[in-house]
This record gives sequence, C-alpha cells and structure tokens, in this order.
Amino acid sequence: MESFGARLHRAVAERGPLCVGIDPHPGLLARWGLSDDVQGLDSFTRTVVDALGDRVAVVKPQSAFFERFGSRGVEILESTIRQLRDAGSLVLLDVKRGDIGSTVSAYASAYLDPSSPLYVDAVTASPYLGVGSLAPMFESAATHGGGVFVLALTSNPEGAAVQRAVAADGRTVAQTVIDEISQLNRGAEPLGSFGLVVGATIGDTGHDLSAVNGPLLAPGLGAQGGTAADLRTVFGSSLPSVLPSYSREVLGAGPDVAALRAAAERVLADCRRVLTSP
Repeated sequence: MESFGARLHRAVAERGPLCVGIDPHPGLLARWGLSDDVQGLDSFTRTVVDALGDRVAVVKPQSAFFERFGSRGVEILESTIRQLRDAGSLVLLDVKRGDIGSTVSAYASAYLDPSSPLYVDAVTASPYLGVGSLAPMFESAATHGGGVFVLALTSNPEGAAVQRAVAADGRTVAQTVIDEISQLNRGAEPLGSFGLVVGATIGDTGHDLSAVNGPLLAPGLGAQGGTAADLRTVFGSSLPSVLPSYSREVLGAGPDVAALRAAAERVLADCRRVLTSP
C-alpha cells in the first residue's frame, strides 16, 4: 500500500496545506443552533463533511467529542470517517493514545488496520510511556500505509514541565521524541509517515526539527491564539513540512456551507503565503 507520507504529500500538493478539525463540543453545537445530543452531532458532522470533505487535504475528527455520546456517538464517528474517505480527504483521528504491550497493539488494530470500522489514515499518539512503547502503532502504520503523529512540543502550558525536562544525556524529553521519529523517517521519500505535533503558539522552540523528514502538525491556530505568521517563528527552516491545523476558526462560520468553505479558503490562503514565501 502507498505510504501515508506519499498520500499526504500528494493531498497537500492538490488541495493545499490545511488540516481542519471536527470538534463538536457543546458550545459549538449551540452556536450552530443544534441540540447537544446524537442528532445534533450527526447534523453537525454531515454539514462539515459536505462543506469541506472534497476540498481540504486532511480532516481531523476529535474522538472524545464523539465518544461522550457512547456507542451512538462512535457509530457517527465511523460514518464520518467513511464519508470523509469517500469525499477524498485524508482522515487524521485525534485520539492521543499511548500505552504498552497488548493495549497499544489493540489501539493499533482499532485505528490503523483496514479491517477495523474505525480505520483512518493516521492517528495522534502520546509518547510519555516511552516512544518505544508505540512500536506496535508504528509497525501497523508501516504495514498498512498509515501515519502516526506523536506529541512533541504542545501549546498547553502544563506540557513544558514534561516536554522540556532534561534527560540524563542532556537532551530534553521533546528532543528525544524528535530524534526517535527522525530515525523512523530516515530515507523516506517524498515524506516520512511519522509526524510530530508542535503547537503553533509556543514561539521559538529551541529544538532541532530539521531532520524529522515527516509532517509537522501545527494545532493552536485561529481561536486558540496562533496566527499563520507565527509558523515562521516556531518552525523556521522546517516550514515546508508543516501542516497547519484549524478548528473553531473555520467551524465557527457554520452552519452555512458556503461560509464554512469561505473560512477554510481564507485560512488556507493565509497559510500558503507563509509556507511558500522565502
């Protein structure tokens, strides 16, 4: 199967460097005039898919906002994944899973095995039981053409206490994550399938991202305070690998389909100006 890195590289070339999250939290459902239940969830997600599924490179459903409705919410998530695939978007499921042994193997089967009803193109993962603990995810992704985005330098203020802690070898925890993912992507063309999550609001990272050879997911843009211009400060020479991610900045334009499309086009134009300028 074609690698996720190759599919992502082509999708970005065809549709532009943009990931849009599907985060149906209660406040957003209310803003759209929808009920905070499975009916509201279903209406919300169908509208987002209709508006953006055939034009955005990557769509990132946040699993928690579906899971909170139990089995019926997960059923809608499964349907949303299928609809996005049919529309041609790559699906990045934001689950931030991380565990060891048979449990992380089960997560890999749930999200990265084509036989699963929750099968997606890529997932987010937490490395704080050790990057090596995620090996079953990496192996499944390599086997089935999937991708894994590993948390490295996140925007939340609590993250720094762990991510910037210094290990015995003098590297920060974040740098060890960066280095291990870089090894997994070594020699991959045109782009590795294993990415990092690096917040768009953290400023100069003080970390070396140049050797990653994989996608750099940049959440925190728009409503969370980050701007497209901030990407230059955060990523520097690694800008060509950045996948900007917006959620509320785009979703807040709904429920009108034309308005959602216009919002996505606006932020994509902002990102293009930054990512393609010298």
